[in-house]
Amino acid sequence: MQTPIIGIVSPCYNEELVLRETSLQLNTILKDLIDRKLISEKSFAAFVDDGSNDKTWQVIEEKSSQLEHIKGLKLAGNVGHQNALLAGLITFKEEADALISIDADLQDDVRVIEGMILKFTSGTDVVYGVRKERKTDSFFKKNTALLFYKLMKSMKVNIVYNHADYRLCSKRVLNALADYGEVNLFLRGIIPTIGFKKDVVYYDRLERFAGESKYPFRKMATFAWNGITSFSTYPLKMVTVIGFVIFLICLMMSAYAFIAVFYGQLVPGWLSTVLPMYFLGGIQLFCFGIIGEYVGKIYSEVKQRPRYFIDKRVD
Repeated sequence: MQTPIIGIVSPCYNEELVLRETSLQLNTILKDLIDRKLISEKSFAAFVDDGSNDKTWQVIEEKSSQLEHIKGLKLAGNVGHQNALLAGLITFKEEADALISIDADLQDDVRVIEGMILKFTSGTDVVYGVRKERKTDSFFKKNTALLFYKLMKSMKVNIVYNHADYRLCSKRVLNALADYGEVNLFLRGIIPTIGFKKDVVYYDRLERFAGESKYPFRKMATFAWNGITSFSTYPLKMVTVIGFVIFLICLMMSAYAFIAVFYGQLVPGWLSTVLPMYFLGGIQLFCFGIIGEYVGKIYSEVKQRPRYFIDKRVD
């Protein structure tokens, strides 16, 4: 195999505080790999500005003019992390033999990029960056993340445990990804469904270099729910299970009512009206919410609106 052209794609949203360091580290790594003849001198790192409202794009333009291997892509507006990442992958897939996606906050260890490339040159199409441990996470974040992965596995979703969006994809994987037209993106679930030869590299997640996390609990919960409903119909099946459980509970309540009447301990009207009304009302609202979530996704998909628009590009 000839020396491959490797691209590194990093979506950014309000990352002006960390971008100078990130671009410097990625440029240094690329130069080192080029000097050692592991990758082509045409290799690059591309930052995708996801409609930031700080000086993110100005920093990208600055570093693109100063550093040899830095490129930039500015989206017309904020479209979210997954769409911004997809925009970078689709835009640059024809300019590289493989693309590595990584967040701009320097929490994913860039030192394992070499390991990803070596596995790619040996014939692997997808190399997942997988965290060894979750020492840097809070107790709450660690356990909710582990619960999410276990829940996805229990719903038969093909997802890599402890993997986020740090991965290498070959050009043929990216060409296959381009055929996916869905609007509700969850790349952690889509990439494993494509197939082809895969492998993993393990790394320790680092502390954020600067700035604040762009994924507070609310966004993390929304992202997790989007992943579940985009790749599994188990929540809909759960509605059927809930209906059956309610039927069993009603039978038990009926038995209790008859026993209470026999012993003269029943409060008139309470068991037969108030309790079932609140219980069934709550369950119905819960089930309608799940069904509504899927209907909403269908609504988004059938409109087939563009997922992003590109405003500017710098090389």
